[in-house]
Amino acid sequence: MAISLYDATVPLYEQTLAATQAVLEKGLSFCQEQGIDASELIAESLHPDMLPLHFQLVSVAHHSLGALRGVQAGSFTTPPQLDLDYPGLQSLVADARSGLAEFTPEVVNAFEGSDLEFRVGDASLPFIAEDFLFTFSKPNFYFHATTTYDILRMKGVELGKRDFLGAMKLKG
Repeated sequence: MAISLYDATVPLYEQTLAATQAVLEKGLSFCQEQGIDASELIAESLHPDMLPLHFQLVSVAHHSLGALRGVQAGSFTTPPQLDLDYPGLQSLVADARSGLAEFTPEVVNAFEGSDLEFRVGDASLPFIAEDFLFTFSKPNFYFHATTTYDILRMKGVELGKRDFLGAMKLKG
């Protein structure tokens, strides 16, 4: 079975972004039920040496829609510094999901073999588009989506594996 660059990226981003939106909605409902200010959650992390929920969500958007836009531009950098509250982070994830519509199979598949420069401070790492997406950006995307889930679960939000998986493509 041959799989295209599009098939290996956009639908998977869509599935996990939709699941992340649902997880965030459950987090908001939990806060409302418990009388907790949702803004308290965005500063939470799993460990003192890990970045907080806010960073995890910015990174989820950055390593999905932002990664595709970076490949398109031939350049990618670290995530932007954004000052967003809980609803703002929910919107960021929703915007990343809806922004995927601009990336049709023709657009994404044309990226194959193109150069991308990842700049971090003074350092620059050269990639080919598919290597960047498969070995750097997608692993980061899943790491930050998982950490988002884990932080909310740790704080008491009732989440299970199906919440993380989201809508799977079933035969039929």
